[in-house]
Amino acid sequence: MVIFLAIICSARNAEADEEIEATRQTGYFQRNQGLLLFAFEKELFQVITVFRPNNEGVERCSDIKQGSWINLVAPTPEELDRIQNELGILPEFLRYPLDEEETSRIEREEDHFLIIIKIPDPRHEGDMVRYETIPLGIIVTGRIIITICLKETPIFEGLMESRWAKRLLEDHVRFVFNIFLRVANAYLRHLRLIDRLTNEYEEELHRSVRNKELLKLLNLEKSLVYFNTSLRANDLVMARLQSGRYLRVDEENEDILEDAQIENRQAIEMAKIFSDILSGMMDAFASIISNNLNIVMKFLTAVTIVLMLPTLVASIYGMNIALPFQDSPFAFALTMGLSFLLSGTTVYIFIKKRMF
Repeated sequence: MVIFLAIICSARNAEADEEIEATRQTGYFQRNQGLLLFAFEKELFQVITVFRPNNEGVERCSDIKQGSWINLVAPTPEELDRIQNELGILPEFLRYPLDEEETSRIEREEDHFLIIIKIPDPRHEGDMVRYETIPLGIIVTGRIIITICLKETPIFEGLMESRWAKRLLEDHVRFVFNIFLRVANAYLRHLRLIDRLTNEYEEELHRSVRNKELLKLLNLEKSLVYFNTSLRANDLVMARLQSGRYLRVDEENEDILEDAQIENRQAIEMAKIFSDILSGMMDAFASIISNNLNIVMKFLTAVTIVLMLPTLVASIYGMNIALPFQDSPFAFALTMGLSFLLSGTTVYIFIKKRMF
């Protein structure tokens, strides 16, 4: 039996725990704002979300009708088959965005349009943060618009609570361009976070050069490579849409698209600058580590030479042959004095040459 669970995104952890426990005991629990629907069978997955305009604005519904926005998050094959059968969507258009390696592009088949863009996907591994990108598919057909993604994304948070929600659902071009703008702003937010994390890791490395901090910087450097590649691909998609070849663009919607392009190009520049800074920082710390290793090796070599001289003197006077001063009562003092003299002279020379 499938049990539906609604959790408020902004609820505190204690409240969320109480809601989950209440759901397990009563079988159903619901609240009205910030609703995210999940289904429990053996594991957690998210169901189809449908919005459509009404006289008062926008309503959430369970049936699929013309003028609706359908949001699919990690859909099952059964859900994809339902959408395909009820709306006549090409199966390829439904499955392309579920490939994590899919690149940003536009495809057109008769009156069906598929737009794929890459969105940021933060991933946490312990106290390390790594960013990758995943595809977000937007299918426009007739009066239906469908979005498909592998994971729940904050891109759509608050979209249907805005005062322009009804107009967005009635104008699919405006809806698509607003998503572009939201994606570009999401990249900018994550880039600012990467900049703050870089500064924090740099301060940690100033205190102690450890592998852990270097690995954190390496993760951020890889993240910037993903961001830079995806942002450039998204920019090409927006440039193709601006031509009006795929979607009819009026003057007002063109302004939204231009704003999205400006934000996206700003994100491209920021990603490039941060990537160059991070790359230079990694090279600088690699040089520091190599220099520190050279200093340690030089010091140990100097210490070895200083300790070798007394050992050499003691080895010579330890041979079973006739040696100078061997019958003198001051032989031991002379031997030790010679050893300290040689070692002291060597230390003095090394200090003058800054070997210590």
